[in-house]
Amino acid sequence: MKITEIKSCFVGPVISPEQFIAEHFFLFLAKGSMNGYDGSKHYTLKPGDSCIVRKNRLARYNKQRDNNEFEKVIFIFDELFLKDFYRTYHLSFQNYQSKDAFIPIKKDKLINSFLLSLEPYYTDSGAVSKAFSDVKRQELLLILLQLQPELSDILFDFGTPGRLDLEEFMQKNYKFNVNLERFAFLTGRSLSAFKRDFKKIFNETPNRWLIKRRLREALFLIKEKKQRPTDIYIDLGFEDLSHFSFAFKKEFGISASSLS
Repeated sequence: MKITEIKSCFVGPVISPEQFIAEHFFLFLAKGSMNGYDGSKHYTLKPGDSCIVRKNRLARYNKQRDNNEFEKVIFIFDELFLKDFYRTYHLSFQNYQSKDAFIPIKKDKLINSFLLSLEPYYTDSGAVSKAFSDVKRQELLLILLQLQPELSDILFDFGTPGRLDLEEFMQKNYKFNVNLERFAFLTGRSLSAFKRDFKKIFNETPNRWLIKRRLREALFLIKEKKQRPTDIYIDLGFEDLSHFSFAFKKEFGISASSLS
C-alpha cells in the first residue's frame, strides 16, 4: 500500500472548526494540498507532508483538492491524553522555543510505516476502531518524540497564555474570526478585563473595532491592490459575502463591488 493511498481518518476528541486551535493535533496529508496561516507566517503542506498544529493558537487553513481528491490523517493530542502519557513515560525537555502554530515533522520511514499500519484498524465507517485509538495515539506520539525530542516542550506545556500587549496582538490578529472570549484568553485576560483594557486603548468596543479594522483593510485591498471582494472577505474574518457587502456599504456609503 502506497503512502498516497491512505484513507482519511480522524482519531481523538472532536475539534472545533473555528480558527482557534483548542488542542494539539498531528496532521498528515496524503492527497491534495493545504495552505495555513497563523497571523505571522504562511505554510504549505503537500502530499507526504505532516505537521503538529499547536493549541492556544489562532490559525486558519484551506484545502486544495488534487483530481477532486483530498485525504488527510488527523490525530488529536488533547490535554487529558497528554497528561496520562506524561505520567506514564519518562520525558526529557530541550528548552525548545518557537512561536509557530504549524511545526513541520521530518519525513521518516517510521511515520510512513505507522500510517500504513492503520489500515487493519479502520472500521466500515472509515474511522480507526475506538478500541485501538488510544494505543495508536500513544504509538504515534512515541515516534514523534523519538524523531523530534523538542516536541516535548510544546506538547507537554500545560500552562495558559500569559498577559500580552493587547494593541500589538489585536493589530496582528484582527482577521481571525473567533469570539471575544478567545481573544481575551489568548491575551491573558478575563473577558471583562479584555473589554476594559480594549476600551482604554482603542476607545471603541472590540466588536465595533474589529469590523471597522477589517473594512479598512478591505478598502485598501480593493482600491490599491485591485483584489475582488469575493477573494478577500473570508480572509478578513467575515463569515459570508452578504454580511461583508452590507457592512462595507454601511461604513463607506458605496458598494465594494463597484470599486473592483
